Amino acid sequence: MHRNDGGTFCASFRQMQTKRTLLLMFVLTAITILSSLAYQKTNSALVRPRYHEKGNRRSVNRTLCDNEHLHVLNEILEFTQMELVNVETELNKLRREKANHRKSGKPSYLRDVSRSRPCRYQGCFNYSRCSMFDPFRAFVYEPIHITASPAVSAAVNVTRKALSETLYVTNDPREACIFIVLIARSPGDEVDEGEFERLLQEVKYWGPDGSNHLIVSLMENEFTSNVLSNADTGRAIHAQSFYTVETFREGFDIIFPPLTLVANASSQTNPLRFAPAWRKYTLSFQGSLNNLSSTFDPDITQIGVTIFRALTKMSSKEDVHIGLSMSDTSCITSKYTDWCLYGSEEKRLELLSQSTFVLILVSDPRLVTSSNILTRIIEAFRSGGIPVVLGEHAVLPYSEFIDWNRAAILLPLERLSELYRLLRTIHDSDVLSFRRQGSIIFKTYFSNPTAVFSGMLATIRTRISVPADPITGERSKDLFPPGTPRKTKNVTQIISGTDDTFPAAMLPFASRRFLRNFSVTYADHHRTWNNEPGPFFLFPSSPYDPLIPTDALYRGSSDGYKTDVVGSTNAKFLESLGGNLPEEQFTIVILTYQREKILVSVVETLMGLPFLNKVIIVWNSPEPPSKGLIWPKIHVPVKVLQAGRNSLNNRFLPFEEIETDAVLSIDDDIQIRHDEILIQFRVWRENRDRIVGLPSRTFKYDKKTKSFHYVWPVACDYSMVLTGAAFVHKYFLYQYS
Repeated sequence: MHRNDGGTFCASFRQMQTKRTLLLMFVLTAITILSSLAYQKTNSALVRPRYHEKGNRRSVNRTLCDNEHLHVLNEILEFTQMELVNVETELNKLRREKANHRKSGKPSYLRDVSRSRPCRYQGCFNYSRCSMFDPFRAFVYEPIHITASPAVSAAVNVTRKALSETLYVTNDPREACIFIVLIARSPGDEVDEGEFERLLQEVKYWGPDGSNHLIVSLMENEFTSNVLSNADTGRAIHAQSFYTVETFREGFDIIFPPLTLVANASSQTNPLRFAPAWRKYTLSFQGSLNNLSSTFDPDITQIGVTIFRALTKMSSKEDVHIGLSMSDTSCITSKYTDWCLYGSEEKRLELLSQSTFVLILVSDPRLVTSSNILTRIIEAFRSGGIPVVLGEHAVLPYSEFIDWNRAAILLPLERLSELYRLLRTIHDSDVLSFRRQGSIIFKTYFSNPTAVFSGMLATIRTRISVPADPITGERSKDLFPPGTPRKTKNVTQIISGTDDTFPAAMLPFASRRFLRNFSVTYADHHRTWNNEPGPFFLFPSSPYDPLIPTDALYRGSSDGYKTDVVGSTNAKFLESLGGNLPEEQFTIVILTYQREKILVSVVETLMGLPFLNKVIIVWNSPEPPSKGLIWPKIHVPVKVLQAGRNSLNNRFLPFEEIETDAVLSIDDDIQIRHDEILIQFRVWRENRDRIVGLPSRTFKYDKKTKSFHYVWPVACDYSMVLTGAAFVHKYFLYQYS
């Protein structure tokens, strides 16, 4: 008897104990009966008198019957004793497994959960391997090749490369929270479930039940037997592109798109155009069914017929493109009613690039998702189309954390007849918002295989509330490290450019960092998952961190606010920084290229600037500074960093030397008055998620050329701020780089 056939370990152990008890009772009963019969036979032979002939025959018949009973009972007893030996063997095996369970340190509730119920993390996941205070890591086994083919080899190679580029993979299984098992087989190949279970049991760290294992089926689709649902995979998490209502364990299993599709999408180089909002077609759909009656389900057949009629009626509108086929021989028939892809990928993408909305039908109520459905969604995002998914039973990838309602329209199938009228009521701004959010989701999670596996592992990490890895800053060579001599001169005169009174300069101090590590993980996951760059890094701080309410600032707050500031004079206003932090400083980053004299004069003007933390000069020239160059010495450190290459983008690198949230980027030929910088700083502190700057420009749309033009000089309006003198949060420097 296999342990898994009895449910959980404890259920199997109790069942075996009960069976052993019953067998022992039966053996004792059989022995008692045999002893009684043997005793009666002996007594009858010793004391029983001879009967007459008729009685003699009755005695002989009864003796034969007794002998027959003895023979049957002996056979039953022998069989029972053999079964009892088997039960004892199974009990000894279960005792050994029980000892292994205890040695593994798994909590008792992991051993008592019945496998007959759907798996959830509480009960099917060993949290003791994944501390909230340790990095989340995954160990990848060598792929299990059930079948070999060029397609399988290509998928395996893509997967290996993608996993090697993720943040979470480790080569040390002792560090691993998750163990990844890759299953590679060709679509259509049948798999023996017993053989598959044996392969899983041979996996090195599988253990008794496969907990903390992620089985990724690379080639699974609706036309293959679902080996993950038919075989006993213990407590392992499943990841594939096809699920039915019966096989999908919501909140436990993972949906991801076909890797071949994602690999093709990563080679796309044409930029996505968001405007105009409405395209040639309001709605488009192309699909084929080979044989609708093959489902053998009259209800599902009727749904397909109703959809076909509704789509045919809708196709009469000029701005709707519907392409249907009910006899496409290239559409492979499965037991599920799933609309096949129609035509080549190139033709499909050409149509989708002209479509505002893209219809995706999940007409079979038995389906949760399929490779065809996921392919349609990815192709829609690649082309800037907005998916319209009809079928409320459908589940989209990472739906626990991605807000699909911001990127797609999700409706029940019954709304198909009203769909066109609904789409025409959507405002242009909402259309562009849908398209923009779809682009973010595509780039973050589906643009390449590495993004797919990063999202897959981030799903598990977020489910168990483990924070992401801290992001690292840009490391650059310091041209003048501590101890290196360089010529300097003290700057004593403060050139503020105004007669206003300013607060005295303070000693440099860094911004507070990594204060919301766990809050971001389980309270802000909606924001991190639905915005770039995704949930893959933990940032020192964010412009979206919640602010302290005004009344809390003076009631037991630990932020050090003072209540003794009185008066409303201009001097008092200038001394008060304002905002939701009592103290804060900023870093100035200057990009320069072989303009030493101008650079020196700009640095000199920064002497005495309040709230300045340090000055970082990015030396963009491959030539070192002149040996005779005299560097100004001001009230804060001045760092000179050598750029790795000559690029204007170097001003936006998140250098490790930047220790403040606020970064003021300025050109090496711009001199700004102190009061202008301070008013910029105040405005930025109230708009930490914006770029706040002084130089402005605008752009205009030319109807003749149908393109935008950069306009200078600016008259009375502007539509952009240049970064030649602008404040920005360091969070965006991480994103840009």
